[in-house]
Amino acid sequence: MKKIIFVLAIALFSFIDAGAQVEYKIITSVESIVPNGLGRSRLISTSDERNYKDFTSERTDDKETDKRNKSKRDEIRVKNFEETKLLNFYNLGGIRFQNIAANDAVVTSKINTMIEEGWELAFVTSAVESEGGKGDGKGIFITRYIFKRDK
Repeated sequence: MKKIIFVLAIALFSFIDAGAQVEYKIITSVESIVPNGLGRSRLISTSDERNYKDFTSERTDDKETDKRNKSKRDEIRVKNFEETKLLNFYNLGGIRFQNIAANDAVVTSKINTMIEEGWELAFVTSAVESEGGKGDGKGIFITRYIFKRDK
């Protein structure tokens, strides 16, 4: 009898988990690594939603069933977003460690606020596009913070 109750309890909990809905939110930091402090650095968070299906087509070899994506780029653009200023990594004197520390403080504040709002930091991914050689002078350091929470 105890085994049956145990199995039923586990089955009940697995159904509860299966019905759990999760939502995700991405916060992106873009930090300039352009020499002389000429770039722009921001922390971006959107308040609009987009359905990727509205901008997706399925391509095939069959010319009769192949459907070209006819969505317009301006339909994808988001106009409602939160933009927080960050400091650039460089200024005229070179790399500024104080700017990096200041950016860390601002990003930490954003992460703590998200956690207070019930979000959990699930993943962090980053990339860099640095100077590509003599005369390039362009570069960014981008980090995506992916949060999740139960709906």
